[in-house]
Amino acid sequence: MPPGPGTIVGVGDDAAVLATPDSRVVATMDLLVEGRHFRRDWSGPVDIGGKAAAQSLADVAAMGAAPIALLVGLAAPRDLPIVWAEDLATGLAQECARAGASVAGGDISEAATITLAVTALGDLAGGAPVTRAGARPGDLVAVAGSLGHSAAGLALLQAGLSEPASLLAAHRWPRPPYDAGPEAARLGATSMIDISDGLGQDLGHVAAASGVLIDMDSARLGPDEALRAAAGTLGGMDPLDWVLAGGEDHALAATFPPDTDLPERWVVIGRVGEGSGVRLDSRPSGRVSGWNHFR
Repeated sequence: MPPGPGTIVGVGDDAAVLATPDSRVVATMDLLVEGRHFRRDWSGPVDIGGKAAAQSLADVAAMGAAPIALLVGLAAPRDLPIVWAEDLATGLAQECARAGASVAGGDISEAATITLAVTALGDLAGGAPVTRAGARPGDLVAVAGSLGHSAAGLALLQAGLSEPASLLAAHRWPRPPYDAGPEAARLGATSMIDISDGLGQDLGHVAAASGVLIDMDSARLGPDEALRAAAGTLGGMDPLDWVLAGGEDHALAATFPPDTDLPERWVVIGRVGEGSGVRLDSRPSGRVSGWNHFR
């Protein structure tokens, strides 16, 4: 496999060598375990590889950095078909290419359950990292990317349904807006986070780190047509719950100074105020909970 962008020495040596114009490297790591994060009867190996890459690369973008490389550890049963692993690698490489990064190396081992350990690296290009801790009262809260689609897709799969197909695809292989992260940093974002555990829960992390209150406006979170169609198909569902508490979309949420002229893809969904926690329409709400890794 030839070295990708920013990779001087790639797969095939004892370690990779990366070119990073900035002396600081953004690093993050995620685990995916079969049966917990993906199912082979629901997702093919290319989709699983794409999803594994996306969730780590999105964390890099959420710091305001440009993704540059992935390191991937794979543990799998000895009877796993080689073609399955090759297709997994294809998905990883395709999503890296979409983000402007490459797979720089990794390791493999035998295990009873397929487990992926994915480390993503990014370059700040001379800018300051955007953390969760900088939101200030008066800031705008805005989101770039889709919300609720992965959770709706999961609900459809659990019900044995196949439409709307776009939602199933969003669950199998989310497509984060990677370039929105560095864009937000250039626009002066005061804080930012990747929406992996649910909008309300992840904004709660920002609120806690920044020592502020975040108030979301439900009128600005209106579910789109695909979510409404899925809710109608499943019956008894309020699609806003997917938007508020569904995870794994890997959209980006950020806070900006109140006079920021935001590009169209950044949708303002609320404001930062004095206080603590997250509210919906200025009231506490149980609808803003999200994914719990140990539940």
